[in-house]
Amino acid sequence: MLALVVGGNRLPPTTKASIMNRVYANEEVCVGCRLCEVHCLVEHSASRDLIKAFKRERPRALARIRVQADGDRFLALQCRHCPDPPCVRACLTGALYRHPVTGAVYVDADKCSGCWTCMLFCPFGAISRDVARGVIAKCDLCPDRLVPACVANCPNEALIFTNGEEL
Repeated sequence: MLALVVGGNRLPPTTKASIMNRVYANEEVCVGCRLCEVHCLVEHSASRDLIKAFKRERPRALARIRVQADGDRFLALQCRHCPDPPCVRACLTGALYRHPVTGAVYVDADKCSGCWTCMLFCPFGAISRDVARGVIAKCDLCPDRLVPACVANCPNEALIFTNGEEL
């Protein structure tokens, strides 16, 4: 088991997920521009190029974040990387797993059978079907970036990447 050390202090396993940075949405400033969806799709595309991702790549990548509208109110919805994720427990093949140090929930596409059971158990509806590939798609917090693409490109700062203590 890997140990997480913060400020010189070794944290017990139960505290690891609580310090993990997550994406939080502020619906008070979201205007529903859906740029988070666009940049997420591009980040998860093969080319990471806007035009190629939308016009040329097949199958097209999927955004792992969705903006939902209710009248003039908007909310960006993505995986919450739950402390005790029901989707991970429901996964029949073990494709969904929780990172032992960061607490982030990831999917191993090679193990995913496309049964969609995890979608039924996600209380936030944050898992999408990638029908073209026969697997699921969910937020992975853009592991190759310091800040997820959706957060970095939100013009109103409606998306925040933090551990929640600052909110």
